[in-house]
Amino acid sequence: MSLLLRGSIAVVTCGLSLCAVAPSVASARAAAATPIPSGVPTSLQAVQGAPATAHVVSDPTIVPQNPFFAANGRSNLHNDSWMTDAYQISGPLGRASVTLSNQIGPSLCGSIAFDKRGRLITICPSTAQTPKLRLIDPKTLGVIASTDLPALAPPVGTPTFQNFTGGGYFFLDQKDQVWSSTATSHLLVFAQTADGSGFIQKRDYDLTRVLTSQERVSSALLDFQGRLWFVTKKLGRVGILNTKTGAIKSIVLGEEIENSFAIDRDGVYIASDKRMYRFGIDPTGKPRATWSVRYGNSGIKKPGQVDAGTGTTPTLMDNGLVAITDNADPMNVVVYRRAIKLEKGQRRTLCEVPVFTRGASATENSLISAGRSLIVENNYGYSDPLAAGGGDVISVPGFARIDVDRTSTACRVVWTNTKERAPSVVPKLSTKNGLIYTYTRDRDPNGAQPWFWTTLDFRTGKTVYKRLAGTGFGFNNNYAGITLGPDGTAYLGSFGGIIALRDGE
Repeated sequence: MSLLLRGSIAVVTCGLSLCAVAPSVASARAAAATPIPSGVPTSLQAVQGAPATAHVVSDPTIVPQNPFFAANGRSNLHNDSWMTDAYQISGPLGRASVTLSNQIGPSLCGSIAFDKRGRLITICPSTAQTPKLRLIDPKTLGVIASTDLPALAPPVGTPTFQNFTGGGYFFLDQKDQVWSSTATSHLLVFAQTADGSGFIQKRDYDLTRVLTSQERVSSALLDFQGRLWFVTKKLGRVGILNTKTGAIKSIVLGEEIENSFAIDRDGVYIASDKRMYRFGIDPTGKPRATWSVRYGNSGIKKPGQVDAGTGTTPTLMDNGLVAITDNADPMNVVVYRRAIKLEKGQRRTLCEVPVFTRGASATENSLISAGRSLIVENNYGYSDPLAAGGGDVISVPGFARIDVDRTSTACRVVWTNTKERAPSVVPKLSTKNGLIYTYTRDRDPNGAQPWFWTTLDFRTGKTVYKRLAGTGFGFNNNYAGITLGPDGTAYLGSFGGIIALRDGE
């Protein structure tokens, strides 16, 4: 997710034709990294807990590879087209752990992908600078290449810190090309130069032909057949772009769509602020809802939420299931059956499991899925860090694991962690070592604002180890997602730039 305020476009308009722009950085050598400065020192221990012993998750989800996405685990904010937020690779175990950062802010690199060389690709909208597409060295966090993107003020009524349009949900395709919607309602495609030292703009799809001036594209993704689906926040438009002809067909739901969506081989799963949908395509090529169901909703925009609806991108599970959280009080984890036609006696909703406490349960980050298990995080209480006097963003603690039984007929809470506070991060799971990676903000009697890399045991929910990332505003991740790199390093965007955690030598 990302922030976007102002700036100007530095690329040419190409319509459906090929075109190129000169990269902002001509050398493949990364610039030197400057650490993000910390604020008031914390009185809390910088290292807590003990190094982890890896425990392989016995029942991981094996997600089909979307042929138009980069390999699962490195293509988009939620890892794959099922949006599982789970990895088949290991992350840091906390052994002589090392933290590092690069001050490229003020910006918010909310989503990170990896090219085939293992280098970070990220889009960093900003509160003070032109939004930038960046290529970053995985070892030093130094910037290798940078290209400006279009900018525009947030839509009316959208707080700056919760403006995720214009790059927050970019994705990387099978050719290492970056696909990103812009604040100006275009869809740009970038490739890397032959020597890997910069970016070349390959396509510019103009979506303003079908969008009103009120609409911004929340997310755009290629399905398993190569069709580009997109959704808009305002009006809840669902559209399909033919990338060969430029033809667009869309429908308007009249409901807000804040998050991204999940894709299977034969269906697209979208959640609005009112309903959960499965979409297919009608005979004319237009999106068609094959089923929809209204979920529980208190009608309240809770502290930490973007709107009075689900805060989750739908997450697909094995055994033909899809899950979100609702906006009831207390919030429920809700699991639905995906099939278009249900068997006799089945209901669309498999289960609704309440999590956390009444008056203090909300999430704005997607569920983690592994086999029959789901992990949910509580973000209730996160507040505007850009507001006057803001910055102290202590939230209500809470993580929980919910399992679907082996017959896919009921669900139960396996454990709840009521200690750790994760204000806004997109957490991740390594099925190879059994650790849940999150990012927490602890109370400090010194008045500092300490931010910690934190790991939980998937089996028990207990905290395993914590490592201080830094203190103060520069280390606030503001809805950005943790990413595990091919070398086992954990990465995260923050207001100050890019931060990382890796095991020592």
